[in-house]
Amino acid sequence: MEFDLIDKKLLMLLQEDSKKTTKELSNKLNLSVTAVYERIKKLEREGVIRNYVALLDRTKINKSFVVFCHIKLIQHTKEYLNTFEHEVTQLTEVLECFHVSGDYDYILKICVSGMEEYREFMVTKLTNLKHIGSTHSSFMISELKNSTEYELL
Repeated sequence: MEFDLIDKKLLMLLQEDSKKTTKELSNKLNLSVTAVYERIKKLEREGVIRNYVALLDRTKINKSFVVFCHIKLIQHTKEYLNTFEHEVTQLTEVLECFHVSGDYDYILKICVSGMEEYREFMVTKLTNLKHIGSTHSSFMISELKNSTEYELL
């Protein structure tokens, strides 16, 4: 889908704050409220805007222990990949999962309250998934950048 300058500005504004009203957006874009509404609906229909969410501060909800867990499967068959992917997406502690190239097959971003909860997660959930050959965990020391915004302009 091709975006004109107004679509790009609209998407940037929505990424900054999706709670802005169509009236507020129309003032910033110098468009009518109806025009802004129609553009938003089109972007939603096209799947450019997938969802609207509230971004939580993980320190305030006791999920500030961030782990990046690298997973290597025992084999790379389609069955093993599909089984692992289905099972890992069911784990609520896993916020993100990426199938990657290199020494490991997957990288998981896991957020829990602390080391004890991570240990419990590893022992009772993650290591019970089928076809895992090995894991390697790295723990976040500090966060330098965490963004959900894509640059469009």
